[in-house]
Amino acid sequence: MLLDGDEWRAMLREFQSEAWRLETLPQYLVPQESGELEAFRAGKRIDPHTYSSAYTEDLKRLRDEGKRKGRVHIVTRPLSEYLRFEFSRYYAPHVLAGEDVRILDVTDRENPLSGVRDFWMFDHSTVVLMHYENDGTQISRELYEGEPADFIEYQRIAITESIPFLEYVKE
Repeated sequence: MLLDGDEWRAMLREFQSEAWRLETLPQYLVPQESGELEAFRAGKRIDPHTYSSAYTEDLKRLRDEGKRKGRVHIVTRPLSEYLRFEFSRYYAPHVLAGEDVRILDVTDRENPLSGVRDFWMFDHSTVVLMHYENDGTQISRELYEGEPADFIEYQRIAITESIPFLEYVKE
């Protein structure tokens, strides 16, 4: 079953304890980000300590409710322009608002999740497969109908093999 619109927003809103994402691409082409990406290219940066958005406020609310949101992004160096933008514009303020963002750098090592594609997992029970074109344009979101055991293991590996975002950017 494909998820879009209200059904997708409900997934992101109605989880009970944890929403978690694996990201594997060097860029995501999101039309809503084009203006911010252009500003980044022009040298404009946000202050992650003072930045606020609906997403960061939602992260704070979730944290206060005892819920967790996290992700691991698999990367290789040199980082793409998009990843540098994403790190600055999204990851830094999101971590400060309570999201557990981690980086799995596979530049000088074998990717322990080779072949695993992007997904979201909610409460270790519901998996949504994220489908993209090679350039990072999203095609669809698909509710996975099988057992989540493989995805729970992918999450375990991703977390074990990655480091926290703030630690990664200090290197």
